[in-house]
Amino acid sequence: MNRKALGRGLEALIPEVGREAGAIAELPVEEIEANPDQPRTRFVDASLEELAASISEHGVLQPIVVRRLSGGGHRLIAGERRLRAARLAELECVPCIVREMDDEKALEVALVENLQREDLNPIDEAHGYETLMEMSGLSQSEIAGRVGKDRSTVANALRLLDLPLLVREMITAGELSAGHGRALLAVSPQGDLEALARKAAAKGLSVREVEALARRGRKRRKTARRRPTTDPVIRDLEERLQRLFGTLVRIERMGNEGTIRIEYYSQEDLERVLELLLSLGEARRGESAIGAGAGDVGAEGGETL
Repeated sequence: MNRKALGRGLEALIPEVGREAGAIAELPVEEIEANPDQPRTRFVDASLEELAASISEHGVLQPIVVRRLSGGGHRLIAGERRLRAARLAELECVPCIVREMDDEKALEVALVENLQREDLNPIDEAHGYETLMEMSGLSQSEIAGRVGKDRSTVANALRLLDLPLLVREMITAGELSAGHGRALLAVSPQGDLEALARKAAAKGLSVREVEALARRGRKRRKTARRRPTTDPVIRDLEERLQRLFGTLVRIERMGNEGTIRIEYYSQEDLERVLELLLSLGEARRGESAIGAGAGDVGAEGGETL
């Protein structure tokens, strides 16, 4: 049902776009400013270059949508890829449909236009829903109706914004999917979540495999909570080390002895951890040298008094 709704085009969801569709104006590229609320933040250079080559040969076949600004000029509503590619192709003017819209309606059209292409990354999509809700005061169900999606689709997208920045960036870059992100939401603390995200990306784990590891982690935490000998100080140290190294760290203590286990999931991950360890060691030696130097100065000063 959702695909049919999107397939009818922007005018089916946002009637204002379909009105007077034949009124197309050629506007100077330099007079069209970017949309600050553009849902899409990631543009692939190679894809833009291909589109620019096509525009150089055939022109802009589908007009972009803009709105007139009170101070002069126009602001983009929909069609940022085409506008960027037109600039790359060094076009002076592009075909535009000029519409009268407020900020809320402009964001709505931009979001729907990107959703129809079905290549908007999940984090940009979620930010688009979030911004639209903040600007309009609409509920998730109302937003879903506006963009032709199920309420659960919007709700699941918004949940991804609860992920740590590191994981959101991995999803934006395509290293993890939205499904991976939702599976990771069940993992805590944050150090464990980020470590599992790195592992999933490095080893190419499926969503089901991440879900299984998340369940296993929850079972381990429940077992640990039931143990009367669990040391909260050790657990706090583990979490601090996990935040520092961005991977799973376990401290196994046996009396006054023990082992610190730092996991890594690829050669690059190992090099990252080793580099951090070496830099920490160098920083510690530097502090010791400074401290020793300060002590020497103090001793000499004492002798001269």
